[in-house]
Amino acid sequence: MRASASHIAALCLRCTLVAGLFLGPLVAVGVARSEEIKIAKSGAGLVLFVSLQRQSMS
Repeated sequence: MRASASHIAALCLRCTLVAGLFLGPLVAVGVARSEEIKIAKSGAGLVLFVSLQRQSMS
């Protein structure tokens, strides 16, 4: 029995959704523990961030 293109597309969409549901939290934890983001929030990056926040508030 041959599957039509719409059935194949629906199957691929379901597989992508399930993979995203499983991998999404893992990627979020990896990004949260990334050292690059923490480094950007210290030193000159922190000064720039705070000054931009103050400018947007006034």
